[in-house]
Amino acid sequence: MSVLARSVGNAFRNKVRTAAVVAVLAVAIGLALAMLVANQAVTGKVAELNASVGTVLTVNPAGGQGFEGGGEPLTSAQAATAAAVPNVSSVVGTKALRLRNAADIAAEAASGRTGQGGPGGQSATSVTTSLTAAVDAGTLGNRNQAGTGASGATGSTGTTGSTGTTGSTAQAAPAFSLPITATGIGAEVDSTGKALQLTQGTGLGNYTAASTGALLGTTLAEKNGLKVGSKFTIQDKTFTVQGLFDSGTAFGNNALYVTLPTAQTLAALPDELSTMIVTVNSMENVDAAKTALQAALGSDKADVTQGQRNLETAVSSLDSVKNISFIAFVAALGTAGLIILLIMVMLVRERRREIGVLKAIGAPNRTIGLQFVLEALVLVALGSVVGAAVASLASGGIASALISSSSSTSAAATGQRGGPGGFPGGAGGPLGGASQLLTSVTASASPGVIAAGIAAVFGVAIIGALAPALLTARIRPIEVLRGE
Repeated sequence: MSVLARSVGNAFRNKVRTAAVVAVLAVAIGLALAMLVANQAVTGKVAELNASVGTVLTVNPAGGQGFEGGGEPLTSAQAATAAAVPNVSSVVGTKALRLRNAADIAAEAASGRTGQGGPGGQSATSVTTSLTAAVDAGTLGNRNQAGTGASGATGSTGTTGSTGTTGSTAQAAPAFSLPITATGIGAEVDSTGKALQLTQGTGLGNYTAASTGALLGTTLAEKNGLKVGSKFTIQDKTFTVQGLFDSGTAFGNNALYVTLPTAQTLAALPDELSTMIVTVNSMENVDAAKTALQAALGSDKADVTQGQRNLETAVSSLDSVKNISFIAFVAALGTAGLIILLIMVMLVRERRREIGVLKAIGAPNRTIGLQFVLEALVLVALGSVVGAAVASLASGGIASALISSSSSTSAAATGQRGGPGGFPGGAGGPLGGASQLLTSVTASASPGVIAAGIAAVFGVAIIGALAPALLTARIRPIEVLRGE
């Protein structure tokens, strides 16, 4: 009988014990693989943040942000100045408009709840659309209108803001309707500088030219019964839906994008920008580029904010998760190796007579040792199959639990509350506006990661089986047979 056949047979000699050993190994191996998958997912997310959002600077008018504050608007000339700053790889200008449905405006005017303020100093009623907002004002929207008279948006382009209103709180007026933010962009990116996530259709092509195409958020399109190819109007001008995007939230999807020149034309403010998204060529140059950009534009003309700073807590939390998951992977791997070592030591002790007989008939030590190593690998192979299935099912939950724990720790450490306006992870939140990025980590058990983890398990199994295999060399056949 060959060594391999004898090893497989020995592995199943005691079926109850084999099942128990495989079950214990499956738990240890499954935990090790799940931790490895979580580690790889978090590592990839950290790399993604550092490569994209971490190199983005946002430029707002000095003293203003979005539809709030004061100051002078940015211009295309300033965008050209920003593009000439060393280490700046791209500058994308944006122009934000708040669109109101004509029927809603008429109803609010009749109730005395007319809006005030608007993009570029216009009244909110000056840019109308046939679209209806996909987000209801609800309790918070109406409370803000009644309590403060001006509910503000926090200036993130591509998201919905609240229009300031004044009026009597005692009147049984129609519910205040939220505006829709239309953002003119000079490239196919969102407010963080990342590519728009289109779910249907295509982009707008040349974003630096006037166009009648538009990209709608999925909830806005659904609310208005629109799809790719459908028509709607802004300022009596007909637009065609060329694509739908998903920002990840219903709030962010209550928005639309048009090309920058189109937005400037609709606002009747050519050459004016609401914000600039500046991308730096590397993480190492972000600080220097921020300083140079602020100096070039002037502190009295523009405020330069660094996306990297807003994400430091998030990246730090992810790094903690990565370290914890790696330590847990090593610990689970070591546990599997220890289990194998103890099992094989026990088997060697049980089979002393069998080993003595084999050595008496001339079997070399390496053959006997190989038999035990192969037997251990058979058990590990069975445990790895079950463990891989466990990891596939549990890795996502484990990663989420680790991230949630890390996020809670960060929140407790900072003692801060969520950001304004109900934005998750707002500027005042514990994660500096980045908690949404933490929850977007997806742990999927890819074949490559599972294969690498199983290879590590087999390596540990061989090491764990070698020690008892070497014990076979110390067994003297005459001593074993004399004792029988």
